[in-house]
Amino acid sequence: MLSQLKPAAVWRYFDEIMQIPRPSKHEEKISAYLQKFGNDRGFETLHDELGNVLIRKPASKGYEKSQGVCLQAHMDMVCEKNGDKVFDFLKDGIQPVLDGDWLTADGTTLGADDGIGVAAILAILDDDTIEHGPLEALFTVDEETGLTGAGGLSTEWLKSDILLNFDDEDEGEFCIGCAGGIDTTVAIDYTTRYCPAGEVAYRVKVSGLKGGHSGDDINKGLGNANKMLTRILWNATEKCKIGLARIDGGNLRNAIAREAWADIVVAKDFEADFKAMVADFSEKLTFEFRSTEPDLKVELLPIDMPQLLIDRDTQYNLLNSLYACAHGVLAMSREIPNFVETSTNLASVKMDDKQIHIATSQRSSVESAKFAAAQKIESTFRMIGAHVSHGDGYPGWTPNPASRVLKVGVETYKSMFGHDPVVRAIHAGLECGLIGEKYPKMDMISYGPTLRGVHSPDERIEIKTVQMFWDLTLQILKNLK
Repeated sequence: MLSQLKPAAVWRYFDEIMQIPRPSKHEEKISAYLQKFGNDRGFETLHDELGNVLIRKPASKGYEKSQGVCLQAHMDMVCEKNGDKVFDFLKDGIQPVLDGDWLTADGTTLGADDGIGVAAILAILDDDTIEHGPLEALFTVDEETGLTGAGGLSTEWLKSDILLNFDDEDEGEFCIGCAGGIDTTVAIDYTTRYCPAGEVAYRVKVSGLKGGHSGDDINKGLGNANKMLTRILWNATEKCKIGLARIDGGNLRNAIAREAWADIVVAKDFEADFKAMVADFSEKLTFEFRSTEPDLKVELLPIDMPQLLIDRDTQYNLLNSLYACAHGVLAMSREIPNFVETSTNLASVKMDDKQIHIATSQRSSVESAKFAAAQKIESTFRMIGAHVSHGDGYPGWTPNPASRVLKVGVETYKSMFGHDPVVRAIHAGLECGLIGEKYPKMDMISYGPTLRGVHSPDERIEIKTVQMFWDLTLQILKNLK
């Protein structure tokens, strides 16, 4: 399917990468593949205990005295699928689908974030006709669930002066800064009670949302299935006295929740009112999100009667705290027009036999505001006596408008395509912040082809922009002499 696409070498490697399972924290197979690639070609190839891989390629003739350049991408991918898709991300290869000018996948994430960056680097390493200075290719693990590969990178590994990160998602732009982030997780203890007689059971399900990246897409007015479901359940508890048996919503900390469901019971005397209420919320939500979530669906499905329910106090506290929990943009930048400064994402709600687990993530380009956002979430759940903890977080990447590689990139882009590229910082997290912390003299930019719908089964890549990205990269390497 991909054999006719250009540039052929990039698409060939991307096709190979798609067949290698590589969820975050399960990058063993792709790490081994990359190590074999380097060793088979006689390149100096290193790997660390985390699974990060570094491959060094000598400079091409005439470029021996050029500054060293590190090409960098992450191995792992976000693993999201549609509810009706049968797929095992630990075993199955991604199934690509050509859709006009775009490449997408059949019911799952495509993994172009950041598989296309990995593929481009391999194509550069494998081509001896490309002009470049000394090259290092750095492939990191676990970017999507905590940037732990970049965070654990040795301060003695890299020799390069310049880093080209291939994890941006808009052709025609160079990223020179990003937000820092931190995760806040919540655990709520609960007991159970028996289901009373005279009840009927239903599953309330919210689905059909677009989801998306919790950084790049947080200001686009997208729906969060966890928030929508909570709104319905909170009102149903107040007016129809429902009992909650199970709740499940969202999956990944860096993805906006696309689906959520809850199993409930309601007394037969309130059944008609409950059905009418769910139907009413379906209409309200469909209207409220008509422009951003055209496929939103709220369903009420009969189920078998559950044996146990969550105790009443926990149900009350859970729904109140979830309803109060912030989600979305918290502050816009005071310096950069239309730029999100601080945000939070109510990512997932899960249950086991003893606790309800809530995952959230906070981002900000202002370090103090990042921690304030995390404390805001903590304070919400402290009021119900929940256990709250924070991850280590990761730093932002401070822009350097005087960067030499940025100047070369901008001039190269303008000469090739006839107009200036966009230069901006982004609200998403990039590994550049962590790499820059370990290598403070490293001169860095991030760019790439156009991707849309990342971190969701709608993920797709615009085919023509891969050729543009490829041509631009080769010319930048040449111009950095």
